[in-house]
Amino acid sequence: VLDDVVVDSSHLLGQPGQGFGIAMEALDGGRVAIAAQALGVGEAALQEALTYAQRRIAFGQPIAQYQAIQFMLADMATGLEAARMLTWKAATTRLRGQRGTADASMAKLAASEAAHAAADRAMQILASEGYRRGSTVERLFRDVRATEIY
Repeated sequence: VLDDVVVDSSHLLGQPGQGFGIAMEALDGGRVAIAAQALGVGEAALQEALTYAQRRIAFGQPIAQYQAIQFMLADMATGLEAARMLTWKAATTRLRGQRGTADASMAKLAASEAAHAAADRAMQILASEGYRRGSTVERLFRDVRATEIY
């Protein structure tokens, strides 16, 4: 609890009464950063799944040759690419000095959801190897949840 706090005007960000707007603008920047973080997690999950699918042999061929696996990898890549475009748009809007609340919000939502889907599909592709405690995919699956929460 802060009662009777006095802040010298030389220590203010902006002008008196502008604090909420400044905080919301910072939140927009945070959303773009979270979108970028989610994309990194999603891309790592995609790469882990692709590498494993090319290496894992089942019934005499790499599982990457099976259409079900190809569909999952394609869906992962497509979702992440769409989220990347929204993230670039939001970042560009901010670089131009524009507010971009809607752009930042859409980028954060799309990227965190695409990354979650990618981590989930990676875990499916790797099966027990992805689910194993301490595996890269298991860590990515836990890490990506944070991008949806904040």
